[in-house]
Amino acid sequence: MFTGIVTALGRVTAVETLPGLTRLTIAAPYAGADIGASIAHDGVCLTVVETETHQASMSYVVEVAAESLALTTMGDLKAGDHVNLERSLRIGDELGGHIVQGHVDGLGEILSVRQDGEGWRIRLKPPGDIAHLIAQKGSIAIAGVSLTVNEVDSEGFGVLIIPHTWAVTTLSKLRTGDKVNLEADMMARYAARLVEARRNA
Repeated sequence: MFTGIVTALGRVTAVETLPGLTRLTIAAPYAGADIGASIAHDGVCLTVVETETHQASMSYVVEVAAESLALTTMGDLKAGDHVNLERSLRIGDELGGHIVQGHVDGLGEILSVRQDGEGWRIRLKPPGDIAHLIAQKGSIAIAGVSLTVNEVDSEGFGVLIIPHTWAVTTLSKLRTGDKVNLEADMMARYAARLVEARRNA
C-alpha cells in the first residue's frame, strides 16, 4: 500500500532481459532496503530481490513479469532513465496523498503540457475502460504521483502540478504523446463495481 507521495528519484543502472521477465537494477538514495520489500516504481509495485548498500545510497534489483512489462511503462525503461520511487506505507505513517495500491489500471497518453503561472498543467487521455473512474476533484496516481483531477471532458482530464512536485518527480520530463502509468482512485473503483453489481442484480 502506498500514498502517491514520491520519496526519491531512482536511476535505472542496468536492464537484464530474461525469458518471461526483466531484471532492473535501480540506484536510490536510500539507506537500505530489505529483501522482499515493496517499492513503487512510477506507480508499479515491485519486490526487491537483491540489494547492495553504499556509503550514502544503495542499489537494488527488482524483477518485472511479462504482464507488467506489457501493461505499464516498465517495459520501456533503459539504463539512465529515472523513476519515481515510494516505499510501502507503514502503520503510523502520514497519509499525505491518497490510498494507492501500486496496481496500474492502464496507460494514459499525454495530450499537452503547459506552464500555468508558477505551476504546470498536464492534460491526459485515459484508456476507455477506466475513463468512468476519473472525476473532477477526485484523486488519481500518475506515474505513481498522487494528484487531484482538476477537469474532465470527453477528450480526457487535466491536473495541475505545483512547482515542488514538478521539481522532485519525473513529471517534468513528460512530453506530448508520452505514455504514463495511471491508477484510478480505489474508492472510485469499488463504487463503480458496486453500481455495476446492483445494475446486474
